[in-house]
Amino acid sequence: MKTEAERKESLMRRYGNRIAKAPRRGPGGPGRRQQIGSGGRPKNRAATIRRLLGYLEQDRVKMALAFLCVIVNTVATLAGSYMLRPIINRFIAPPDGSPGDVRGLFGGLCVMGAVYLAGVFANYSQSRIMLTVAQEALLRIREDLFTKMQKLPVRFYDNTPNGDLMSRFTNDVDTIGNMLSSTLVQLFSGALSLIGTLILMIYTNVWLTLVTLILIPLIMRAGGAVAGRSQKYFHAQQASLGALNGYIEETITGQKVVKVFNHEEIAEEEFRILNHDLRDKQVKAQFLGGMMGPVMNALSQVNYSLTACVGGLLCVLRGFDVGGLTVFLNFSRQFSRPINEISMQVSNVFSALAGAERVFAVMDETPETPDDADAPSMEPVRGEVVLDHVTFGYTPDKVVLQDISLYAKPGQKIAFVGSTGAGKTTITNLINRFYDIQGGTITIDGVDIRHLKRGELRKNIAMVLQDTHLFTGTVMENIRYGRLDATDEEVIRAAKTASAHSFIMRLPQGYQTVLESDGANLSQGQRQLLNIARAAISKAPILILDEATSSVDTRTEKHIEHGMDRLMESRTTFVIAHRLSTVRNANAIMVLEHGRIIERGDHDDLIAQKGRYYDLYTGLTELD
Repeated sequence: MKTEAERKESLMRRYGNRIAKAPRRGPGGPGRRQQIGSGGRPKNRAATIRRLLGYLEQDRVKMALAFLCVIVNTVATLAGSYMLRPIINRFIAPPDGSPGDVRGLFGGLCVMGAVYLAGVFANYSQSRIMLTVAQEALLRIREDLFTKMQKLPVRFYDNTPNGDLMSRFTNDVDTIGNMLSSTLVQLFSGALSLIGTLILMIYTNVWLTLVTLILIPLIMRAGGAVAGRSQKYFHAQQASLGALNGYIEETITGQKVVKVFNHEEIAEEEFRILNHDLRDKQVKAQFLGGMMGPVMNALSQVNYSLTACVGGLLCVLRGFDVGGLTVFLNFSRQFSRPINEISMQVSNVFSALAGAERVFAVMDETPETPDDADAPSMEPVRGEVVLDHVTFGYTPDKVVLQDISLYAKPGQKIAFVGSTGAGKTTITNLINRFYDIQGGTITIDGVDIRHLKRGELRKNIAMVLQDTHLFTGTVMENIRYGRLDATDEEVIRAAKTASAHSFIMRLPQGYQTVLESDGANLSQGQRQLLNIARAAISKAPILILDEATSSVDTRTEKHIEHGMDRLMESRTTFVIAHRLSTVRNANAIMVLEHGRIIERGDHDDLIAQKGRYYDLYTGLTELD
């Protein structure tokens, strides 16, 4: 039995931001682990900050207006504070001992109130502006992230868990938004207040200023020490959060499997380990980040007390005015506040940089290789597919397909049979150019698919996979996904071809029934029939059926055989099936083992050879 520490390490490898997700089909998926965002210290903090600021470029005018409001607010705050000196010296405690002036005091307070009111209005304005600017920046970040994800190869999704990607879309982007909306302004405001306060302190009394500045290096050193220790914990917190989200997403998606194999207690235990790990890292990160305020406040109080003592002595011994002492003590407290605010924002900055690095790691992933600028047109496509000595491996050190050659004439039906992991699905993935081959060529109508535009290539290939996927929307919209310009009549005709029309009409709203949660209100067989109808509505001349009827019962399979035959008419079809009865009428059957074609021919030829196919068909050997 593994210890809890070993299990936690194993779970973090599987579900953290360094993890890989095994491919759903075939042997293959990449053998290496994909790294997107190491979760450690930023490799180039300055570059990450510059990249974030680049998303604010389009709102330079708004940013300038917001920072102008910050300047107005800072000046108003400093001016209002300094106005206390003349108000006290002239209207409350004049140096000559004359009585106070109530009327003058009221007027001075009204002026001071107006100055503070202007600062409040400026602060409100900059908050509204920066919220708008931050949300616009987040809009662009999310658009860039989503757009990039549409350009990433299938290999990336085979190796990256959905939960971790969702964590980058939500948690990490939110931390960036918090920094852009408030932290930037507070850092600028704090720096401006610090400079302005220091100038007024020197103007008020140089000696008290020197006393105040004595503890500043200590305050800064203490803040830097706390910030330095907290940074690594904020990165670990983000990585642990992504791991937990990945585990939750996978467990919820596979809840039926969890229950079938009585894995609930183990799932709860693994969740507890990841949840406690996140809690521990959050406690460390938040504790060290939260320490910044108390440490700064304690040192500020010491500074304030020392300044008050020295200032009192100056009033008694050197004739320093009471108004000046009052203002200076106020400035002394204000001088510590921006330092505290800046220190407090450091944790937000580190958290945002950690999130930004994870987001940018996805944006920096290598996309699919660009299409040739002079790519030839495929119209019209006849459907002649040739694989000539194709060699392929998901990783350079592990070859999955070796010297695969086959020829499919337009309208022919080519079947692949063989053990699990023999390379059947990999061949169909290569025809779609989900992966690029290492050796040989794949041509359609005599054109190497590497010289074709991917969009045009895939437009001419329809697929029905064993794993069904339906989108939120009506039944009609899900079928029309195969060809968005299809009319309602064409959708219904495609459903009839796939023998889905009868069960659709029994749904509450027929074709307008809304499907949610990947068609959870339908049976597995019904979901597959909709996927077949989606392929039927496509005008693609090449069709790939990857165990398309494996989720349909035998009676339903028999019922749709005629519809499938109509679907495959005049189309070049590649069929992967474990039920060998479904491939008897194929023009050619390829028997694969360990990435090689060991037998080929039609059903009668292969039966006559009495080889591997004969053993499989007669039940002497089972597909594993």
